[in-house]
Order: sequence, then structure tokens, then C-alpha cells
Amino acid sequence: PNDIVLPAQWLVNTYGIPRYQEANPAIFAVVTFPFIFGIMFGDVGHGLCLMLGGLWLMANADELKFTTNENLKVFLIFRYMIAMMGFFALYAGLMYSEVVGVGVMLFDSSWKEPADLDPKAETWTLTNSGSIYPFGLDPAWHGATNELLFVNSMKMKIAVLFGVTQMLLGLALRFGNALYFRNWIDFFCECIPMTIFMICFFGYMDWMIMYKWVTPMKEPPSIINTLIGMGLGLEEKHPLYDGQSGVQSTLMVLTAISVPWILIPKPLILWWQHNSAQAHRYQELALDNELDPLGAAEMGGFGGGAGPGKVAAEEFELGEIVIHQLIETIEYVLGTVSHTASYLRTWALSLAHQQLSLVFLQKILLSQFGLPIGINGIAIYIGFALFANVTAGILLGMDVLECFLHTLRLHWVEFQSKFFKADGHVFVPLSMRSVLEADQR
Repeated sequence: PNDIVLPAQWLVNTYGIPRYQEANPAIFAVVTFPFIFGIMFGDVGHGLCLMLGGLWLMANADELKFTTNENLKVFLIFRYMIAMMGFFALYAGLMYSEVVGVGVMLFDSSWKEPADLDPKAETWTLTNSGSIYPFGLDPAWHGATNELLFVNSMKMKIAVLFGVTQMLLGLALRFGNALYFRNWIDFFCECIPMTIFMICFFGYMDWMIMYKWVTPMKEPPSIINTLIGMGLGLEEKHPLYDGQSGVQSTLMVLTAISVPWILIPKPLILWWQHNSAQAHRYQELALDNELDPLGAAEMGGFGGGAGPGKVAAEEFELGEIVIHQLIETIEYVLGTVSHTASYLRTWALSLAHQQLSLVFLQKILLSQFGLPIGINGIAIYIGFALFANVTAGILLGMDVLECFLHTLRLHWVEFQSKFFKADGHVFVPLSMRSVLEADQR
């Protein structure tokens, strides 16, 4: 692979080698990995620093490739990914309207202060002017008493939306593998029911999230309560739309049908194929015995002995196949629930990054501005130096590594488990020198 794909391929190979001609997750990880990282690390200032670091590595790659520093060599290999991670963190920071944890007003806010605002008031209520903030989150939410309530809800929903989308991409690649290798059993007995299960429950959940965003309602129902009621077959007291109960009943029936569809047909079809293949072999051997009985007798026939004429029974344990399919079914059904919840880590890490940035800024730097004149100049100088070091060490060091590892987990487990077998072998070209050296040993 080239320098852009190589870091993603290394990360995939660390988990497992792709099979020959199997869909390679590294191609998609080139984009999805830095994008999900950016959702977690979203901040204009920190993302800009990370992107500039990657651009510096790209600009000086020719000089740095001769370095003896092993750590710098690793960063050099990941230079394109580092630059893209910084770019997507910068983009997510613009969407969050956050620069070093502080809200930035790029456009006029759609929330207005009251005309008779008391300057001494500690809290006040903003009113919406009816306009829409052009890009990203309205910065008026930063510092509001209900900021965490609103922002957490928004980021949690965004995390679930992107999570289900990436898992559906994994199922689409599973379809691609089944079609390419003409594995029709996997296509009809795994790919289709797995997709039905995912779309009818979690895809419907994502649709409800987006529907609530664009549809004004006086009493919007809780999506979690709606999903619980959907599973228990309860009547919705505050429906999102007309005919909701009928739609949810149909989706729940399809979801329930997909589970035995994954579990039962595949072992039975494999068992039937095995018996049919064995019967066909016996028929061919019996026909050979009729045409050449003396030759067949000399070779041991097909009734006994260990001669070439004996049909070698292929090992096929139906119980083992059933147990394997049962484990795979349970893993997929329960894993789909846990994997969807696992994407909430993108919200949690984004919240932690924003709050850490804000605390460091307020406690280390901004607190120095309140000191008496004469002292505050020295305090601000020291505070800024300390703030810069803490930002570089914790937010641009430890937090980058933390977000990187969580992004890696989402790709290895939540995404790749939908289609990736990871039991291939690395291609090693033929080398006569290696063959001769091995013989000499």
C-alpha cells in the first residue's frame, strides 16, 4: 500500500490478516478512523495543532526518513493519518463551536438577551428569535445552565447515528464478500437476516432520532421508552406519527423472525449438502465397480480396507456446526446491542475533552487575570507557560492517545466483526535465495 493507506493497513494487520480477495477494512479506515477520532477530539485549537504537526511531518518527510529516532519514524509513517485526524478534529470543533473548550461566535446567535436585562443578574433567560444558526452549534449554549443537558443529548444521538451507519457499512461488506465468493448460504442465511435485524430495530431508532429533530412537537416522546414499548408490544401514548403502533409491530415481528433465520437454516443446509455429496460419491464408486469389478476388488472395493477404492468419509459433526451457529447468533444479536451502546464512547470522550479544556483554561490561565495589578502580569506569564505545557502534555498527548485507542477499538470490534474473518496470511513472494538458505540449514 501507499503512504496514505499503509498506517490503516498496519492497524488492521495488528488485529488479523485479511483473506485473499476478501474485503479489506483498511481502505475504509483511511477515512472512518480519523473521522471518528475527530468526533471524540473535536476542538478548533487542538485540532489545528494536530493538523499542523501532521503537515510539518509531510513537508519534511524526505529529510526525516533518514532519522535514527524510532519514535519519530513511527510518527513519520502516520503523517497523513495525523494530518487527517487533526483536520476532522478541527471540523468537529467548528461544528461544536469550541476553541480550547470555549464557545466561539462565528455568526449572530439565534438566541437573544432580554431588553430589560439586569446587569447584576447571575442568570437570565434567552429567547429564540426564530432564526437558525448557519453552521454547527449555536455558541449561546456554551455557559448556559442547561448546556450539558442539551449538548449531551445531541452528542449521544450523533454517536448512535454514526455508529449504526458504520455497522451497516460492515454488513454491506459482508454482502460483498458473499457475492464475490458466491457463498449463497451466507448470503441468504446470514447477510439478509442480519441486515433485517439491524435496520428494523436500530435503523428505526436512528430514523426516530432524525424525525424528532425536524418535527416540532408539544410533547415529544422519549426514544428509549418508545423502543422499550416496541419490544414489549405496548401502545404508544404520545405517538411520533400516525400509524406508529402498526409500523412498530411489523418491525418487531421482522426483528424476531431474523433471529431463528440466522440460527436454524445454515446448519441444516450444510448437513444436507454433506449427505448429498457423500451419496453421490458412493454412487460413482458403485458404478466403477460394476464396470470393472476385478480392478475394484484389487484396490479394496468400497466396502472395506484402506485402499484407494475406499470412500474417505469427510468429517462433519452436525452438533459442532449447530453449536458454532448458536454462538454466532447470540454474539451477533447481543453484540449488536452492546456495539451500538459502545459508540457512546465518542460522546463521553468529546465531553471529557471539552470539560478538561475548559477547566485548564479557567483554573490555570483565566484565574490569573483577577489578581492585583503588578502581580497579574507575572502570574499571567507563568500561567500561560503552565497552560501551554498542560495542554501539550495532557490534551495533545494523553488525550490524543486515549481517543486513538478508543477509535481503534471501534474499528476492530464494532466494525470489523460484521464481515472480517482476520485469518489470512501475509503474501511472501518467492525467493530462491531464501529457499537455498533454508536448505543449507
